[in-house]
Amino acid sequence: MKIPQMIAAEFRRLTSTKMSVLALLALVAVPVLYGGLYLWANQDPYAKFPDVPVAVVVEDAGSPATADEPARNIGDEVADELVADGAFDWHRVSAEDAVAGLDESRYDFAVTFPADFSAALASVATDAPRQAEIVLSTNDANSYLAGTIGSQAVERIRATVAEKVGEEAASTLLDAIHTIRGSLVEAADGASQLTDGAASAVEGATRLGDGAGQLADGTAQLRDGTAQLADGSASLADGAAQVADGNAQLAATADRVGAAVGDAAAAVPQARADIQAELAARGLDQASIDAVLARLDTLGGAITSGNEQVQEAVGQIDQLAAGSRQVADGASQLAAGSRTAADGAAQAADGAARLSDGIGTLETGLGELQSGAGTLRDGLADGAAQLPDSPDDVRAAQASTIADPIALETSSIAQAANYGAGLAPFFAALAGWIGIYALFLIVKPISRRAVTALHSPIRVTLAGWLTPGLLGAVQMIALYVVLAVTLGFQMQHPAGVVGTMVLASATYAAIILALNVWLGSVGQFLGLVLMVLQLVTAGGTFPWQTLPAPLAALHQVLPMGYVVDMMRQFMYGGDLSRAAGDAGVLAIWLVSALVIAAIGVTRMTHYRTLRDLQPSLIG
Repeated sequence: MKIPQMIAAEFRRLTSTKMSVLALLALVAVPVLYGGLYLWANQDPYAKFPDVPVAVVVEDAGSPATADEPARNIGDEVADELVADGAFDWHRVSAEDAVAGLDESRYDFAVTFPADFSAALASVATDAPRQAEIVLSTNDANSYLAGTIGSQAVERIRATVAEKVGEEAASTLLDAIHTIRGSLVEAADGASQLTDGAASAVEGATRLGDGAGQLADGTAQLRDGTAQLADGSASLADGAAQVADGNAQLAATADRVGAAVGDAAAAVPQARADIQAELAARGLDQASIDAVLARLDTLGGAITSGNEQVQEAVGQIDQLAAGSRQVADGASQLAAGSRTAADGAAQAADGAARLSDGIGTLETGLGELQSGAGTLRDGLADGAAQLPDSPDDVRAAQASTIADPIALETSSIAQAANYGAGLAPFFAALAGWIGIYALFLIVKPISRRAVTALHSPIRVTLAGWLTPGLLGAVQMIALYVVLAVTLGFQMQHPAGVVGTMVLASATYAAIILALNVWLGSVGQFLGLVLMVLQLVTAGGTFPWQTLPAPLAALHQVLPMGYVVDMMRQFMYGGDLSRAAGDAGVLAIWLVSALVIAAIGVTRMTHYRTLRDLQPSLIG
């Protein structure tokens, strides 16, 4: 009996009755039902998020108006944006309704903006800044993943609010910097004017210093001259006093002489009368008396004339004495004034010297002021130059960039179209194992009659493998049609995907065949255990590197992980050389399993074991 004949005989057995045909069709459909239904249910769950009911509660009281900002309620603004965005089926409800909705499974999660949400965001500009809070309420009794999705949604909300607040804060900061730059430019202009003024002041101070030096020299000369004048006026006062004293003595003598002469002149009439009487008494005649009196009148006239001259001279001497006294008094006053002037001149000379020194200090200070003003001007100009002079639209773009400085740009060597396409390689590989495992529930691994009639273990083994292998190929092709046509998953290399699925099914058939040949129904059970091990080690959902060390080691050995990787490379357009390596590993498993099965069949052709004589405990 040849291999095709053995395969045909097995197919005739499997289709001998209507129930057998139905059973065969049902088992062939197992991978399609398992893989197709699961991937259909999870084809693109993210696209269904707008149907997920979510409660949003706004208790935000808003922030009060300030001198710079109007009153705002950021909680309301964010809630309106969420509802308009439609990423979820948002429902604005009260806090009580949100809690009741979570308990009654009307909402998958709830997002609450507390009463101080806006105030907390505005507190960044105060002396007591604090973080604003967004409250996420979940109920894992409804769905654990709903809580995880809610956490991601709230994180996105937090990032959006932070970006919005950051953009506004950055815009305010950039506007302030722009204003500061304008002020710095004005200050630099003022500092430049100050520098020019300081330069002029230095020149003026230099000229003033020269004048002050000349003033100091002049006042020094004035001090010396007034000192000499004081000394001379003091000597003059002493001489004038002596002259005044001498003139006073002269005037006193002249007054006595004048008085005597006056008395003598006053006595002349009385003496004439006495002489006339005496002469008359002596009996002189009148002519003689007249002759004598004529002689006496001449003398009296001379006395009177001399008296007048004397009195005039006495008067002049008195005036001289009075004048010399006035001169002496004036000289004394002149001496005192000269001394005062000398003292004042000395003080003026000291003041002028101090003024000259002060102006020198002023000149030095003005020089430092000029230098400092120049440094200030240059510093302000440099500072203004370092601050950007951006127009309004550029500042708005800068604020937006500061608030969200990093844009995510993905570059994928190989990319799945959606969530379902991402899971397809794993569930296709798993469905292939389940399909082969189910087929071995009705397919006989080895024909006892062929073993008895033929002594060719290789042909018996190949026939036992090809029967489920061909049925498995049908399963995989049907599953591929569901994935590519019904579910619309994109296949970059369709032939490679089909080849991978058929190769995987053939490899699984060889492995389960070997288990059945060597262990019978126990081997069939071990096929189930091996499926469970590969279910957790294939790395179909999470990266295999996240597995515990023993399971990660199994990932490197068991075939399903290589099936998943190979199918990903063909389906997403990945590294085909890597797919070739995966195919090599599957070929090793396939050949090794067939060799082991053939050795088992060889043993069966020569020996009978206790297992062959006793019925199986597992059907």
